[in-house]
Amino acid sequence: MKRFQLFIRGIMTNWTGTVGVALATSSFLLFVFFELLQIAGILTNSYVGLISYMALPALFLMGLVLVPIGWWQFRRATGRSTSELLTQRFPDDMTKAKRIGSSLMGTIALLTVVNILFLGIGGARMLHFMDSPKFCGTACHSVMEPEWVAYQNSPHAHVRCVDCHVGEGAQALLDAKLNGLWQVVSATFDLYERPIPTPVHQLRPARETCEKCHWPDKFYGDRIKTFPTFRFDQESTPRHTTLALKVGSGGDDSHGTIHWHVAEANEVRYQAADESRHAMDWVEIKRGEEFHRYTNRSATPGKDAGSELPLPRSMDCVDCHNRATHIYEDPEQAIDNALASGRISRDLPFAKKVGFGALTGRYGTTKYDGLKGIENEVRGYYLRQKHEVRVNLADVDLMVAEVQAIYSRNIFPGMKVEWNSYPSQLGHKNDTGCFRCHNRDMVDETGVAIPYDCTLCHSILAMDSATEFQFLLPAGEKDPDRIMHEYLRREFLGIEQGEFAAPDTATGEEEVSLAE
Repeated sequence: MKRFQLFIRGIMTNWTGTVGVALATSSFLLFVFFELLQIAGILTNSYVGLISYMALPALFLMGLVLVPIGWWQFRRATGRSTSELLTQRFPDDMTKAKRIGSSLMGTIALLTVVNILFLGIGGARMLHFMDSPKFCGTACHSVMEPEWVAYQNSPHAHVRCVDCHVGEGAQALLDAKLNGLWQVVSATFDLYERPIPTPVHQLRPARETCEKCHWPDKFYGDRIKTFPTFRFDQESTPRHTTLALKVGSGGDDSHGTIHWHVAEANEVRYQAADESRHAMDWVEIKRGEEFHRYTNRSATPGKDAGSELPLPRSMDCVDCHNRATHIYEDPEQAIDNALASGRISRDLPFAKKVGFGALTGRYGTTKYDGLKGIENEVRGYYLRQKHEVRVNLADVDLMVAEVQAIYSRNIFPGMKVEWNSYPSQLGHKNDTGCFRCHNRDMVDETGVAIPYDCTLCHSILAMDSATEFQFLLPAGEKDPDRIMHEYLRREFLGIEQGEFAAPDTATGEEEVSLAE
């Protein structure tokens, strides 16, 4: 220890050297201290990681650079040679030559090894830290808060961000870090957009990400799913939409399966009208060795004159599952799900109406304003209004908490993230999704459109119906939707539509109409 103290004192030649020694020593000791605290689980904040793995190694390097600069300044100021200064600054037993060199050189070599180990360990820990989801989501808290909150509530909450957003290999890592530097600059000088655009042009191909866990050849059969909805009446009357989703695998010649689009035997490519991919100029489907093109006849020629169109793209998973992780809810669907699960009690009169109205109200410019406004809206309604049934205040408290929770994970006023800022393309609830390609305007050169029949990808077993499998029951004689009801029932059961049999037969005229 004494020899180390003599060495430190010897290199502290002037203020430059002293500052260098202080920076290198203090940053090294702080790094070790923070590491011990993190191993013990005492420190978990990502900002500590920024200090420990980025700031401290940078200060350590700066200190190491300042020490030789200080020595050079000292030698220049005294006009003496290096050997004379070594004799002056260090004891004779440290500079005296021995069989394996002087002890001074041994000390320098030992500290050099320590420095290399420190920088190597610090660099490895820095890369590991920067690959962690916590760093991605919380290092730039206000900017990434919407994505971080959505990620934590997603089906992929245990998948690292870099597994999808950063490719494999040194080049992909370098590109990601360079992009990250630009993001730091953007955050520092407030150069980013609000809300942040979805980086669709930077997403890796699904075959490099999604298909490491999700294999198209493992898809099978149909998946029956019920979507509960509730009316805006006093009882929040439940209704049901049930679909038999034709998941399929695309491994056969059938086009009536959802994953036909991404099967290895098929290829679909398209030209998007802009970077958002919400509209298509044309779609091509590979048939044999050639592509068959469908062109959007409703596209306005020259609408993007002077702007550069995105490159044609081969369709893959994220073209439909575009919000597979960073999922933002539709406000009405979120309230319906809360009612269906019992998190909001239907015993409250007009529960759907009050909850939806509070959730979509216009409040102040901060999240606190929104949360307070929701509480005032819900409590105020049930305190002001007279109802035929007794209102349970405990149910009101639960409604306030649930509506506030939905608001908190979807609305971020500081980043201008509002309802449906990031629409999902899964399905076609908002007239995008499937309908971007499957519509009557996407036609080939003979005028034939891409099929857009409802039963192409799913059988409809109930549609805003009183029961979950309404269309599997025989249609009533006076049912105004009898023909549609019978058509959908037979489609799911695989009965040819022309085969009408008692007790749920249709007339000849109805059969002709149905065929048309």
